[in-house]
Amino acid sequence: MKKMFYYNWQVRDEWFEWCKQMSSDQLKMELGGGAGSILYTLFHIVEVEHSWIRGIQGKEDIVYEFKDYATLEKLISLSLGLRKENEYFLNQPFDSYKDKQIIVPWENVLYSGDDILHHIIVHEIHHMGQLSIWARQLGMTPVASHFVGRALDTYIRND
Repeated sequence: MKKMFYYNWQVRDEWFEWCKQMSSDQLKMELGGGAGSILYTLFHIVEVEHSWIRGIQGKEDIVYEFKDYATLEKLISLSLGLRKENEYFLNQPFDSYKDKQIIVPWENVLYSGDDILHHIIVHEIHHMGQLSIWARQLGMTPVASHFVGRALDTYIRND
């Protein structure tokens, strides 16, 4: 499971790097569908991952406001900061939360920790697909999404 998070984080870092070729206005431009803009989509991915992981742990949800992270630099900093907390959690024994029944503050539904972690992974991959479509619509080459060929076991994150 952790390897899939490393995959998502590596691809996310590559999208952040990809974004550096664009202006702030381009990153915030409404593109139709999905979360709306490239920058907001990346913010949404970061915020959702952190909220669900805190939910598994029974911690209070911290709501982050896009307006506070509406530059690429601030968003990268937020992503890296929250990733440290998320990775610490993922390094805990999986059995301690895999079958745990969880209700998160924003939904009144029981989920297992295992289902939530799978949801987080799929959620990010879904939005990476949206970013790829938008990149092509803008006449640009998207970040490669291949899972094979990535050095995920030795991935050194940008922290």
